[in-house]
Amino acid sequence: MIKLSLNTQDAPSSWILKFAPLIKNQGLVLDLACGSGRHAKWLAQQGYQVNAIDRDPTALAQMEGIGNIHAQLMDLEAATPPIFEHNYDGIIVSRYLHRPLLTTLVKILNPNGILIYETFMQGNERLGKPSNPDFLLKPDELLNTYSPLLKVLAFEQGEVMAPRPAMLQRICAQKTT
Repeated sequence: MIKLSLNTQDAPSSWILKFAPLIKNQGLVLDLACGSGRHAKWLAQQGYQVNAIDRDPTALAQMEGIGNIHAQLMDLEAATPPIFEHNYDGIIVSRYLHRPLLTTLVKILNPNGILIYETFMQGNERLGKPSNPDFLLKPDELLNTYSPLLKVLAFEQGEVMAPRPAMLQRICAQKTT
């Protein structure tokens, strides 16, 4: 197994590290808007099969040749909604928000699948980017979106200091049917 050395900026989110073990062992995981793959690389190292999707070919190229990762170029915000080829045992979303996809994620999650989602919320504009309200969750937005559809295992929102100050909202939820 290849050991990946990650600097602090490239390290996986503590939220994702905490809840990823709930995903079915060696299951199929979607890393949505994966960027250069900090989570995809870590998940692959843990034995998960990872579909890493992003619209940046340069970022996806950083995952070439890494076992257990299938990198796929896709514009998630195109006029035509994306079509996902699989259902997943786990879905990871970190620091990305495109509201039309929120409920789609529930549809492509397998029964007992785990959704781990964290992104910026209102208040982040005073700390840096993003500051556009279109890219900032409203208070309790993830909870209000997912609690009728999934079993919420954990939820938190507020200011974090690492890896840099930000206002984040985080949820871990499970599909029970």
